Amino acid sequence: MSDTYSGEFYCVKCKEKRQAEGKVVETNGRRMAKGTCPVCGTNLNRILGKA
Repeated sequence: MSDTYSGEFYCVKCKEKRQAEGKVVETNGRRMAKGTCPVCGTNLNRILGKA
């Protein structure tokens, strides 16, 4: 299961919402999308709902 998520992430370094693409990973029963900020290159995380 290697899904991709495309949508809004919150960049902590820029303090703004960014449109990015990332891989969906499951950690401790929680689905998370992990990507990189297109502006500053920081790692982005977004917790997704159970589906």
